Amino acid sequence: MKRRVAREKALQALYQIDLGGADPAEALNHVLEDAKPDPFLQNLVEGILANKKEIDEEISKHLERWSIDRLAKVDVNILRIGVFELLFSDEVPDNVAINEAIEIAKLFGDEKSGKFINGILSKISGE
Repeated sequence: MKRRVAREKALQALYQIDLGGADPAEALNHVLEDAKPDPFLQNLVEGILANKKEIDEEISKHLERWSIDRLAKVDVNILRIGVFELLFSDEVPDNVAINEAIEIAKLFGDEKSGKFINGILSKISGE
């Protein structure tokens, strides 16, 4: 599985977990749709869930006049993927993590999501 697809599947699994309270293993199985398990995808989802509090705190520090609870769930989970890759993964260069998040935001978010995601992740990577 290509990493872009793994990130999209991670977004879908995280959304199911976040919104519907799905079990992480069930959410991963659901998004895989008969595909083989993918280590990158599994690492993303498990890593984000294990570090969710710290990731959300980092996102919250960079929100101006907003709280994380007011953001669209899709945008929050795209940010979580990006922040996880920026702070907890040595596999992906920062500019790649940011660009991937922007592209996924263009697919799954609204017309302003890409710009918003770019702004937050750029601030975080610049620290």
